[in-house]
Amino acid sequence: MKNIPSVNLADFLSDDADRKSSFVKQLGEAYEAIGFVALKGHFLDDDLVADLYKEVKTFYDLPLETKLKYEDDNSGQRGYTSFGKEHAKDKPEGDLKEFWHFGQEVTDGDAIASEYPDNVYCDEVPGFNKKGMEAYRKLEKTGQYVLRALALYLGLDEFYFDKWIHNGNSILRPIHYPPIVGEPKGAVRAGAHGDINLITLLMGASASGLEVQNKQGEWIAVTALPEQLVINVGDMLERLTNNKLRSTIHRVVNPPKEDWDKPRYSIPFFMHPRSEMPLNCLDICLDEAHPKQHEDITAGDFLNQRLREIGLMK
Repeated sequence: MKNIPSVNLADFLSDDADRKSSFVKQLGEAYEAIGFVALKGHFLDDDLVADLYKEVKTFYDLPLETKLKYEDDNSGQRGYTSFGKEHAKDKPEGDLKEFWHFGQEVTDGDAIASEYPDNVYCDEVPGFNKKGMEAYRKLEKTGQYVLRALALYLGLDEFYFDKWIHNGNSILRPIHYPPIVGEPKGAVRAGAHGDINLITLLMGASASGLEVQNKQGEWIAVTALPEQLVINVGDMLERLTNNKLRSTIHRVVNPPKEDWDKPRYSIPFFMHPRSEMPLNCLDICLDEAHPKQHEDITAGDFLNQRLREIGLMK
């Protein structure tokens, strides 16, 4: 496999049962084989993506002292996280990036609102928050349909995930990888890791560098068309499916030295469920050939455990 498989959400959304069934099969098989797909036919439009990248670049061009006004040293759940604070699990070097977190905004009176800190608003770039939350909702909607397709692939009710992702603890993370100044000394833009969440939806990054590791241990550069989202399985979904669906290790490598002066921007959406969702291995994914591989844990406890491991929670 030279690259990741491509699928079209329009097939799943169509009234044609054969197209829908084909999408479910293609998606599920891709997630068993490599854990990544490139998806078109999603709910983001090109104008929103362009507008959001413009706002993101404007924010990161602000002076550091201005950005630091929006940093919370205690949690990093919302607002700004400065350069080098996050690292891959079991890797001491901080990643060569700074980022911002937009989180869930509960509008229907759900009691889970008490679990979430308020989003931080950037006074200097008023369009940043507006476009960020517009993209958040479009990606959340896209993710809902991807999970519905995966539920069918697994033999579950199509709407199995809906109650767990309603007002889920999802995060939109605009990332800035600044130009590299001096020898990185072992650090990379993002160390090899698996994502924590159910699925990650990534709109096209502004420069190359994303690589995934296949079953043979080879690193494959991920390329997607501008209109595609790259969507991968996270560790929570891998646990839930007893490793049937793969949370593939991936990384963002440093560019060739002649391109060190170029920044990179990337905007992943980490789709998380509600904290009370059990990640206990599904009975439907257990048999004699596939004994249970993971201990029972809730999504909230698993998230907190992993945030401590990567340096975002003390």
